[in-house]
Amino acid sequence: MTATAPTTAAAAEPVPRDAPPARFRDLLAAEWLKTWSLRSTPWMYVITALSVVAFNVGTAYDQYRYWNTYDEGSRASFVRDGLPLITAFTANAAMVLLLALAAIGAVAVTAEYGTGLIRTTFTAVPARRSVMAAKVLVLAAVTTVFGAAVSCASFAATQAVLDARGAGVSLGHPGALQVVAASALLAPVAALTGLAVGTVIRHTAGSVVAGVVLLILVPVFLSERRHLTAVLAHTLPFTAWQRLTETAVRNGPPEMFPWSETGAWTVCVLWLLVACAVPVLVVGRRDH
Repeated sequence: MTATAPTTAAAAEPVPRDAPPARFRDLLAAEWLKTWSLRSTPWMYVITALSVVAFNVGTAYDQYRYWNTYDEGSRASFVRDGLPLITAFTANAAMVLLLALAAIGAVAVTAEYGTGLIRTTFTAVPARRSVMAAKVLVLAAVTTVFGAAVSCASFAATQAVLDARGAGVSLGHPGALQVVAASALLAPVAALTGLAVGTVIRHTAGSVVAGVVLLILVPVFLSERRHLTAVLAHTLPFTAWQRLTETAVRNGPPEMFPWSETGAWTVCVLWLLVACAVPVLVVGRRDH
């Protein structure tokens, strides 16, 4: 008689009733190990960082290369109008960061759903919300550090290129810290949004597509020339990032429906809070 291999779910032994509950720090350690257990994860972060910095440095190099074609007035107003800060973190680089981190966040949970390991995890630790809270905290910590590192590296590299033409600025320049902080915040916002979407949809491809639509495509298609669509756009993190980074630019085109920097920061914080809450709340209400 041939024995059959047990399934993943069946192989997991139920936790004895008298077993002590898992400590939260142990759940954090487990999620940390899961984060780096795949070799592709560090490479995803490295490739994303290099791509973002490359986009920004490429823009700075264009400014450096064609500097001599600018007239005296344009050169004089370059720093005064805040253009080095726009070069420090461009919209294209922000989109790359949003796309990559949303995918990383989604895969952090959909990979477990796809392999069925999420059932093993919840069998070993019945406190599902504690498991998801640990996952949220680990992802938030990693991506916050990642976002800060990429933002600072991008700022330093782009300003070094511009400084060769005497057009670079320091972190002490008005608006520079705000640009660096807002750009760094994009990473955890995108990653946690991807995690939240992945917890709801559970499938990698669908979660990545939904994250791209929500974070990138929707703000692109919402017009700033109509009051309703402008208000809707102002509730999205990409538009909030634009508001915070373009504040440093003077003599730019006037906004038809202006909004405050405080409102933009509030949008970013609310997205973080909601994205953190959704996985913890949803996991306790759905059958796995």
